[in-house]
Amino acid sequence: MKIIILIIFLCILASLASALFFMMRDKGSSSNMVRSLFIRISLSLLLFASVWIAYSFGWIQTTGIRVGQ
Repeated sequence: MKIIILIIFLCILASLASALFFMMRDKGSSSNMVRSLFIRISLSLLLFASVWIAYSFGWIQTTGIRVGQ
């Protein structure tokens, strides 16, 4: 599960880099940057949901940092 989370995170970074590339190259004349940012948002939601589900099923555990002490 940790590898899947890492792969999704790397895809988010790649999508963000492609949005920056399209922003610099196209100067806002095409929808490539918007599409890249939409993919980044979708991947971020997928990452959040996968971490939540993995924690719920016990596939990943907390690091031991306690809240409220």
